[in-house]
Amino acid sequence: MKVLMLTPYLPYPLLTGGQTRSYNLIKRLSNLGHKITLFCLIKDNSERKYVGELEKFCQEVQVFKRSGHPWTATNILRTGFSFYPFLVIRNWAGGEKGTVKNKLEEENFDLIHAETFYVMPHIPKTNIPILLVEQTIEYLVYKHFVDEFKIPAIKQLLYVDVAKMKYWELNYWKQAKRVVAMSEDDKKAMIKQLPSLAVDIVPNGVDSDFFGKKITNQSKDPVILYLGNFTWLQNREAVAVLVNKVWPRIKNKLPTAKLWIIGKNAKEFFANLESGDVRVDEVLDVREVYQKGAVLVAPIYGGGGTRYKNLESFASGLPVVTTSIGIRGTEAKDKVEVVIRDEPEDIAAAAIDLINNKSFSKIIAENAKKMVKEKYDWDPIAKKLSNIYEQLGQVKS
Repeated sequence: MKVLMLTPYLPYPLLTGGQTRSYNLIKRLSNLGHKITLFCLIKDNSERKYVGELEKFCQEVQVFKRSGHPWTATNILRTGFSFYPFLVIRNWAGGEKGTVKNKLEEENFDLIHAETFYVMPHIPKTNIPILLVEQTIEYLVYKHFVDEFKIPAIKQLLYVDVAKMKYWELNYWKQAKRVVAMSEDDKKAMIKQLPSLAVDIVPNGVDSDFFGKKITNQSKDPVILYLGNFTWLQNREAVAVLVNKVWPRIKNKLPTAKLWIIGKNAKEFFANLESGDVRVDEVLDVREVYQKGAVLVAPIYGGGGTRYKNLESFASGLPVVTTSIGIRGTEAKDKVEVVIRDEPEDIAAAAIDLINNKSFSKIIAENAKKMVKEKYDWDPIAKKLSNIYEQLGQVKS
């Protein structure tokens, strides 16, 4: 299939879940014979040095510059005077829509793959089938954030933006020939809004062999790990709960324990937390922190998508404690492949128990490693997406 793919990021290096997903799928779709032309957004020209990594698997890669920082006066004003929500405005790249139009006129594509609804404004009116992949349901994510917002006057303005986001997200679902969700929960939420919507599930995955390769040893002192992309609201909320309500309880029972907060933009948001017991950092190879850790603790309360940190921890042999919301999108069961607790004090107790009870921790880790190898490896996931491509190609013909 000849595919034009649009992503809101350059899918390399693998610093975020979205980059990880797109890179692994592009690589495997190419091996399955699909010819991909990739249009993607960058925030800084320094990112152009990574284009060659994608050119190994794509027929062509073009990048388009969006604003380097989201909360600019220009973006805020444009949002205020636009029918589009802030998420669309901040991901708008001048020149991309015209280039997409020219490319569609020059070449005969079988389908357009749009990764996230907020790249859709760059696609001109076309009869080519569009596959829209929603890594999460964005308006629900932002609604959760606004529901917790403390300043009433600003809160009402933010609800207006959420309403605009919901309108456009659902509108683009309807424009797509097929929509892809990450989990059964997301699919149900979509169909609740649009009962006739054609939704497939193509879950997030993990490179089991890569994360299963041993490169270091577990730390002597028990390490409580939280890992994520901290430009993402849910990750910042989870760290707040972890630091304020979970970590003090763990530290009280395990005086030698350390807390590591690792990931994209960690220092930007949490540098003030650094101390002898708390590490805030961004690493090149996350396998090192997974393998040095004693337990991943993820007090996540915002829904949507599938958490890569869970899948990567499972593949690395690191036991996980998370919430019933945080584990959505996987088939992991409480006390079999994961420990699921919703209250901060219970999350802390579960983490302490895993560290003290080595045999239980080992069983949980081994079960989870087996599960991801069988159900969440990228190869069968890419094959499922490839089959959807083929079905859409038949629609066009």
